[in-house]
Amino acid sequence: MTTPDPMAEIRASFFIECEELLEALQDGLTQLDSGEADDETINVCFRAVHSMKGGAGAFGLEDLVRFAHRYETVMDEVRAGRLIPDHQAVLLFMRSADVLSDIVRYSRDGQPIDTGAVEPTLRELEGLVGGPPEELEEEVTDFQPLTLDLSSGDTSCDTSFVVAFRPEPELFRSGNEPLHLLRALGELGDVSTEPDVSKIPLLDELDPESACLSWQITLDSNRSVADIEEVFEFVEGLCNLEIEVQTGPSDAGSVGLPSVPGLPDLIPDLDGGDAPEQTPFPEMDTPRPRLTLTDPETGQTASCVATDPLSQAQPPRSSDAPVQSAAAPKKTTVRVDLERIERLVNLVGELVINQAMLSQSVARAGLPSTSAVVQGLEEFMQLTRDIQDGVMMIRAQPVKSLFQRMARIVRESSAAVEKSVRFATDGEATEVDKTVIERLADPLTHMIRNAVDHGVEDSERRLAAGKPAEGCITLSAAHRSGRVVIEVTDDGGGIDRDRVKAIAIERGLIDPDVALSDSEIDDLLFLPGFSTAGQVSNLSGRGVGMDVVRKAIADLGGRVSISSTPGEGTCFSISLPLTLAVLDGMVVNAAGEALVMPISAIAETMAYREEDVRPLGPETQVLHIRDSFVPLLDLGVELGFRPPKPSYEGSVVLLIASENETRGALIVDTIHEQRQVVIKGLQESYGHVPGIAAATILGDGQVALILDPVDMMANAVGRTRPAVSELQAAG
Repeated sequence: MTTPDPMAEIRASFFIECEELLEALQDGLTQLDSGEADDETINVCFRAVHSMKGGAGAFGLEDLVRFAHRYETVMDEVRAGRLIPDHQAVLLFMRSADVLSDIVRYSRDGQPIDTGAVEPTLRELEGLVGGPPEELEEEVTDFQPLTLDLSSGDTSCDTSFVVAFRPEPELFRSGNEPLHLLRALGELGDVSTEPDVSKIPLLDELDPESACLSWQITLDSNRSVADIEEVFEFVEGLCNLEIEVQTGPSDAGSVGLPSVPGLPDLIPDLDGGDAPEQTPFPEMDTPRPRLTLTDPETGQTASCVATDPLSQAQPPRSSDAPVQSAAAPKKTTVRVDLERIERLVNLVGELVINQAMLSQSVARAGLPSTSAVVQGLEEFMQLTRDIQDGVMMIRAQPVKSLFQRMARIVRESSAAVEKSVRFATDGEATEVDKTVIERLADPLTHMIRNAVDHGVEDSERRLAAGKPAEGCITLSAAHRSGRVVIEVTDDGGGIDRDRVKAIAIERGLIDPDVALSDSEIDDLLFLPGFSTAGQVSNLSGRGVGMDVVRKAIADLGGRVSISSTPGEGTCFSISLPLTLAVLDGMVVNAAGEALVMPISAIAETMAYREEDVRPLGPETQVLHIRDSFVPLLDLGVELGFRPPKPSYEGSVVLLIASENETRGALIVDTIHEQRQVVIKGLQESYGHVPGIAAATILGDGQVALILDPVDMMANAVGRTRPAVSELQAAG
């Protein structure tokens, strides 16, 4: 039996964390571009890149460490206020995030890094801070200790903290740098540091893999212990940290590492290097020299007097015990393989089916409602429903990650066609079944590229039309009528329907004399081989795309529609089920067949009355309801189970209202019950069947079709009156 590799599991967890960090980075950059970013937003961006670099260093992913280190350096300049990013700089940060995402993916899959995409972006990043990392990390023979001015200038603090910080060797191996931690701590208030070099051995005894330095930091700040702990949250477990609270501010001043007479030039820097060790200082009464110290990253210089940490008195401590560092309360998460969740979903589905069978058996037994069996069954039904809801919540995920992927598509597509396009999102927190999200990526990519290439005009045409030079594509998601609706909207010129119809006639897709409505012309865009592009480009022109979109969405049990206004823009709307596992349905009967109608599609039920029906043509009728008319359809006829009945007295009418405001009335023979049913797909075996979404198994073991009412009304024949020949035959 093969023993699982624990490092492989840790490595897999690292790449999952990278996805979360990339999502946080993208969020921060989006806020930065919109002008809504604050200091914490910039810190989030910095910490995301820094954490990826640290984890990559632990696994020896040198390409990822190299790029993330340079990216981190630039973000640190932004965080320190030395670099004020404009719009072009933020776009560069976003492209860098894309490249970082690619490197993470290549590293995860063990593929070679595409240096052709990495190096140009690296050079652009270097241009923002003036030089490649090699210039900043150049080895020097005459080492100068580092000092930093971390004082915030706030002298109104009435609380002092003493922070004891001792890194473990793993902190350096993971790519973390104490320099950044001390800088971040300096942003909370006035700081002074006292390094402990007592564990530095002689050079011939030095272990380069050890961590010899530690620091005692005094912080005057009105912030809380939790704020200090947050600075060190990314090195939790990689260091020993103690925080002690004192009352009254200390004499915090400039911060520096002391240079001690009589020792070799082995004083380590704070910038994440391996700390050499040295013997303790002898006590000295000689005057201490004044040193001029330089920060190798910023080039800033400052002066300080060398101090002997062993001869200085320790600052007084309060009587309270030191406050141990602890992570701020966070939600605990568990990562589980999707296969296990799918198996759980299937088992719960079988539980639902067996519960329905048990309910039907109890009903046939004729037990009174007050019996213990019936009451226990009702509790079991509620428990089953709660379990089902809980499992579905596990599968549900917000569409945010998918929307962020589309932001990159917009950037790359607009650059390819040399258009200025802004991307906006709405409803990123809308939750959808994970399976739906994964299978929606390709169709959305086609639609986004289509909107950039065909929807948004170039800057000259937009300005001539009185629009902003920059176009806008909006991707939104929302729950409507028990389904999720995702819309891709552009503010372009709209669909040129005359041109669309002319191209369709030219290519023989429609008859020249056919009369088409606007919506029917729009639907021509989904025909295989149809394209309005004048020439083949990297994005379009080959007639492949929108037909693939419609098929992919149909395979998900969804549908796509178009609405367009000339001169104002176009909206592609995708309607999808919330989940591909279960739904709440109404079990009905038509022509002796049990069918399931989604509850979300039923607006109202009513008894059929002849006085409410109006004829419309020789074989069709409409239902008059509350000063409006809706098409009247016979469900048995539409499915081919029977011809129209001479009379529908005693039947039931289901008033259907969909998310796209389509209305209709379906005649059924009877209504049995409302029930939660498990969805069983039919696409792989039978392909797309008009009006049918899927199938299910009822409590008695009977297979019932699950209806798609909107698709059924779109393909309806509308016969609710027998033809004359049928009446004569019946007579």
